Amino acid sequence: NHISASLIPTQRIHTIRTQLADARPRSQNDDTSMKRDLDPQADRFIPLKPVVFGIMMSLAEQEPHGYAILHDVRTRSEGRLKLETGPLYRHLKRLLDDRLVEETEGAERGESSDPRRRYYALTELGRSVLATEGQRLAQAVQHAQALGAIPT
Repeated sequence: NHISASLIPTQRIHTIRTQLADARPRSQNDDTSMKRDLDPQADRFIPLKPVVFGIMMSLAEQEPHGYAILHDVRTRSEGRLKLETGPLYRHLKRLLDDRLVEETEGAERGESSDPRRRYYALTELGRSVLATEGQRLAQAVQHAQALGAIPT
């Protein structure tokens, strides 16, 4: 449901705007400061689907194979993200095609490792997209907290 601005008293609008401005850290009061160091190409991928954000988070700290990504996404989301193998590999293919992810040799690969396993890592552009989306989500949380929609 969208609330028309005419239904909100002018004073309340001013109060909400003030709360939003005060809720942002001082270094982020200018929206451009948030994006200053990020790759401008990253914006075209934003917003990410929650499951894609989860996959990219999994790739941020390691170079896992597909099953490890699947397990990590489920664990990090406490089971809220329902990711199966078919959709995982479709998302990975799109991330590979968009050059956000690349196949690697894998840090875990050893003599006992299954040679059929594919390992993945974020590219520099992928890291920039992940950072941009993380900042977007953090700002959304700050705004929701300032409005009292979620606890601080």
